[in-house]
Amino acid sequence: MVRALWTGASGMNAQQVSLDNIANNLANVNTTGYKKQTTEFSSLLYQKLQRKQYDNNGEPKPVLAQVGTGVRVSALTSVYTQGIMQETGKDYDFCIEGEGMFRIQMPDGTEGYTRNGAFQMAIDGDGVTLATADGYPVLDREGQIIHLGEEYNLSKVSVDVYGRFNYVDDETGSPVGLGIQIGLVQFNNPAGLDKLSDSYFRESDNSGTPRYELDDPALIASKVHSGYLEGSNVQTVDEIVNLITTQRAYEMNSKVITAADEMMQQANNLR
Repeated sequence: MVRALWTGASGMNAQQVSLDNIANNLANVNTTGYKKQTTEFSSLLYQKLQRKQYDNNGEPKPVLAQVGTGVRVSALTSVYTQGIMQETGKDYDFCIEGEGMFRIQMPDGTEGYTRNGAFQMAIDGDGVTLATADGYPVLDREGQIIHLGEEYNLSKVSVDVYGRFNYVDDETGSPVGLGIQIGLVQFNNPAGLDKLSDSYFRESDNSGTPRYELDDPALIASKVHSGYLEGSNVQTVDEIVNLITTQRAYEMNSKVITAADEMMQQANNLR
């Protein structure tokens, strides 16, 4: 009965983490570029009630008498499926179609990554810089800050589906490449990225080193759509169903604790 108490408690703890994860997914249902997380469980150690078991004829049984001691959360795994493409009409909103990620220069000088393409042109001393809503510069394919000088009229600047910046020539009226291209990277294990706040990610040992799309012919290059943003891949209906399932599992584990407590009370009251 004591084993049942701890087993039920482990189940309640695990379901509480699952509930926290579902709450986070629902809270970010409208977060640009957010990738939902799923909760994965694994069983705890098993105890052998009998080392050897024999039938009435003295023959060993093919199975052992083992009982589990509960459950734990083994991982919270991010699911990197494509989110819905949402039209915004803003020239410097970008949606990635594919598995790529934008390269961002973080405040400490390191390189971060994001799927949130809500960018804007930030004015600096001698022109403008493509930056995130937090003011972090966006990097090009060479790892340099994307900067346009004062001589460029932003109304004539456009970005094609490959992330290349073009400028409409005044004489010919045709777009001319500026030699600037938004840098995109992919990871062998994106679920292993170190998650930061504000939809930013950082490389970790689990994710592996970044693979630069334009330098790695083995990768399928992503497309960049200007005037669109990638919505969250959270499916509200699925999360509500998971919420109900988690709540029921929590209730059942609490009933196990109650039942074990009542059985111990009855045993203690025996005369």
